Amino acid sequence: MATPDFIRDLRNSIGRQLLWLPGVSAVVFDDQGRVLLGRRVDTGGWSVIGGIPEPGEQPAETAVREVYEETAVRVVPEGIVLVETMPPTRYPNGDVCQFMDVTLRCRAVGGAARVNDDESLEVGWFAVDALPELEEYALTRIKRALEAGPTWFQRMDEEPPGRHPEA
Repeated sequence: MATPDFIRDLRNSIGRQLLWLPGVSAVVFDDQGRVLLGRRVDTGGWSVIGGIPEPGEQPAETAVREVYEETAVRVVPEGIVLVETMPPTRYPNGDVCQFMDVTLRCRAVGGAARVNDDESLEVGWFAVDALPELEEYALTRIKRALEAGPTWFQRMDEEPPGRHPEA
C-alpha cells in the first residue's frame, strides 16, 4: 500500500521506530460467491484488499475507498468480520509498523475488476475453493467472512498465537 502523507510526516519526527496504525481489510464477494483479491506490488503475493484510514475516516469508508482505488469495484460494507492486532512488520526501508486491523465483509455492487492504481500487479475474482496461495491472515479473513457468526476477536481468556504464559 502507498504510504499516506500523514505517515510520511510522522516518520520525519520518529524515524523508523514502531508506529501503531489502524488498518482496514475488505473481503469482497460478488453475487456468484467469488472473492476479490489483488496481487500486491510490494510482496508479489495475492491478498484481500486493504489499507490505512485517512485521519477521521470511518472503517467502512476506508473499505469502500480502498477497494475502488485498487480494483475499480464499487462495494457496500455489510458487517465487521474481525478485529485483530497484527504482529509488527518491518518494511525493506527499515520502517516498523503494527496494525490494529478491522476486517469488513463487503458486497460488490458495480464496476469491473481491474488494476486501478500502482499498488497492484493484478486483481481478480476467485472461487473460494480455488484461491491462489495466500498468507494465513488473508485466509483467516476470508474464512471468517464466510461464517454467519458474530465478529471475531481475541478473547481475554485465549492465549494469543505465538505467546506463552509466563512460567
